[in-house]
Amino acid sequence: MLGFLQPPAFKPEQSGPEADQRYKRLRWQVFLGIFIGYAGFYIVRKNFSMAIPELAQFGFEKGELSIVLSMNAIAYALSKFLMGSVSDRSNARVFLPLGLVLAAISMVFMIVPVVAFGAENKMLSIAVMAILNFLVGWFNGMGWPPCGRVMTHWFSVKERGTMMSIWNCAHNVGGALVGPMAVYGALWFGSWFYGSDSTHYFLIGTYAFPAAVAILVAIFAYTMIRDTPQSCGLCSIEKWRNDYPKNYSSKQEEVLSTKEIFMNYVLNNKLLWFIAIANAFVYMVRYGCLDWAPTFLKEAQGYDIKQAGWAYFAYEFAAIPGTLFCGWLSDKIFNGRRAIPTILFMALVAVFILLYWQFSDNYVIVTMSLIAIGFFIYGPVMLIGVQALDLAPKNAAGTAAGLTGFFGYFFGTAILANIVMGYVAESAGWDWTFVLLIAACALSIVFMAFTYKEEQYLAKNHK
Repeated sequence: MLGFLQPPAFKPEQSGPEADQRYKRLRWQVFLGIFIGYAGFYIVRKNFSMAIPELAQFGFEKGELSIVLSMNAIAYALSKFLMGSVSDRSNARVFLPLGLVLAAISMVFMIVPVVAFGAENKMLSIAVMAILNFLVGWFNGMGWPPCGRVMTHWFSVKERGTMMSIWNCAHNVGGALVGPMAVYGALWFGSWFYGSDSTHYFLIGTYAFPAAVAILVAIFAYTMIRDTPQSCGLCSIEKWRNDYPKNYSSKQEEVLSTKEIFMNYVLNNKLLWFIAIANAFVYMVRYGCLDWAPTFLKEAQGYDIKQAGWAYFAYEFAAIPGTLFCGWLSDKIFNGRRAIPTILFMALVAVFILLYWQFSDNYVIVTMSLIAIGFFIYGPVMLIGVQALDLAPKNAAGTAAGLTGFFGYFFGTAILANIVMGYVAESAGWDWTFVLLIAACALSIVFMAFTYKEEQYLAKNHK
């Protein structure tokens, strides 16, 4: 482990009213830090999706661009799993901002292959874009695990579901800004770099402007985040709230070895594998809709980039109330069970995908359908993450969440949503991509249903 990443040592424990007030203040401080910090990752995450329609004018085709698009998801999947293990043994205060700065720098360099090589050197341009988008995805994988580490150390099990549903909205806040940033960043700053050559303005709005904002966010996150209560001279969250889960032990406050994390708490967990497979299909739907929406709306229906950008914004922003509502349902109506609300929400997603498909020439119905899909899809995304945290001790939380994330991003996003859907759209037409999305909804429901019986047992144990 690199020295600057090592978790800070525990300080002598303070007690009394002053320590209690400090605990309350720091909890909200670190929560704000990981909320805004994680939103920053989504400002420099899926920007290439917004660039795809504009790259067509330079001679790039959807099939080859889908390979570049998939690199982001492949890298993110690997990083979230592997860097999750590193994060479990690192200082979250340093780990998160470092990943965000590196992701922003990689994003800025995405401009180079377009302006320096172009379609005249297509193979080189695609290769460089693929490498850079891989790096963007890899460094983005350093965002979720430290947030999970902070969440499990500063918030107890009985409050974690609610706090996770609020925190999970961070990526919708960041993701929703990508569309407007691409539009207005190009309008405000494009001429500064390219004068009257408006064909290149989108590079500033899509890549450079969001990267600059993300670096500022990283600085803010560093000032706010603290690794653990013990590193601040405070007791564990379980002791402070007198809220000890049944499987709690003092060993959960220790830094585990990689072997202990994988062998004892992750790879032998059957329920974790069920939700990981379901997550692959949930993510196929999530990114199958999100990544291809700008291209589909412009190419198949003739919408301009501004209309596509605002539809993209609507999809992401609708997820905020949807995520909160799903978390509330899971905790208050279904007593902590995750399978039932996930199944209900995915069934509703399938209905609105059908409407999106059949009425895609109607901008109002398209926008309303994307709002509904965004509202319902992110609840299951959030609940699977909460399940992963609950199924492992807090010093292995990043790795457990990394396994479900690996399935979601590698199989669901990179393979199915990016590559398969890109080539299906190219060779068979857009109609077949919608058939695939509806099938993915059905398969996610099937695999979540496998967890239902065992989840009832877990729910009873937590009463």
